[in-house]
Amino acid sequence: MEALRDEPLWTPAVHRPRSLNEAWELKRALGADGVYVSGSTLLRTQWEAGTVAMPKALIDLRGISGLSDIDEDGGRLSIGALADLSRCRRNAALGQTAPAVQEAVRCIAAPAVRNLATIGGNIAAGVGDCLPALLVCDAELAVFDGKFQSRRRMEDWLADRWSGTLPPEEILTGLWLAPPAGPSGNRRIEIFRKVGRREAFTPSLVTVAIGGFIGSEGRLSSVKIAAGGGSGRPQRLSRAEALLEGADIVPELLTSVYEAVFSQFETYSDPFVTVEYKKKTAGNLLVAELWKALEGNAGK
Repeated sequence: MEALRDEPLWTPAVHRPRSLNEAWELKRALGADGVYVSGSTLLRTQWEAGTVAMPKALIDLRGISGLSDIDEDGGRLSIGALADLSRCRRNAALGQTAPAVQEAVRCIAAPAVRNLATIGGNIAAGVGDCLPALLVCDAELAVFDGKFQSRRRMEDWLADRWSGTLPPEEILTGLWLAPPAGPSGNRRIEIFRKVGRREAFTPSLVTVAIGGFIGSEGRLSSVKIAAGGGSGRPQRLSRAEALLEGADIVPELLTSVYEAVFSQFETYSDPFVTVEYKKKTAGNLLVAELWKALEGNAGK
């Protein structure tokens, strides 16, 4: 970190492409010296903290039309990568289609930051708070490879992002969401929770998300659970999912779910909290929200 701070400062060159092809060609020509940007809120924080070096060139994507649109199409919702978080927070269709994603967006930073930060930037960082919510919503991402736009499952894209195998020129152009279909008569549950070092406007320590359906007798189906937080890798928690799928929510089961989360959740320590604290927090958050879901079901 100190070495980065000791580097001489310069003003990066700013390129403003008008098309995806032009942006892709610029990145291919500039290589590691060029960085795609839009809101730049996370990148600015990293540069100021000295955790990453200031790039020599910025490729500003905001001049490319269509990348900030939010549209409904046949029950599916498409969100352009450059849609800012404030718009996502206010969008009624997002609240109906993927309430956990909208709650995650609501919890990110302060209003002034959300006015600049984009949903695509939060995803592209690989550590954004919205990622656990997107994982339990089975989101698909739209990407441009220099010739074609294609869709990828969120979970597959994230695995490549963390393994370092994503092509550096690839451009994230948006995401697709659709409300899940569950058993007839079952109630949909979709939850996102965040814990930080203070109540609001703070980076996350732990984030968790739950998606699925609950029947009148308290039985769960189509269960999806994910966790992340801070600069840790967002991940599905398959052991907890397997325990809950087709099961009735009872105290004994929730004890086993907590243990499964604690054993599988891969995270990291930082100057403020330990790995054990984060694992316990993730387990407690998930168990508490599942119990609330059961209590809510009893009141129906």
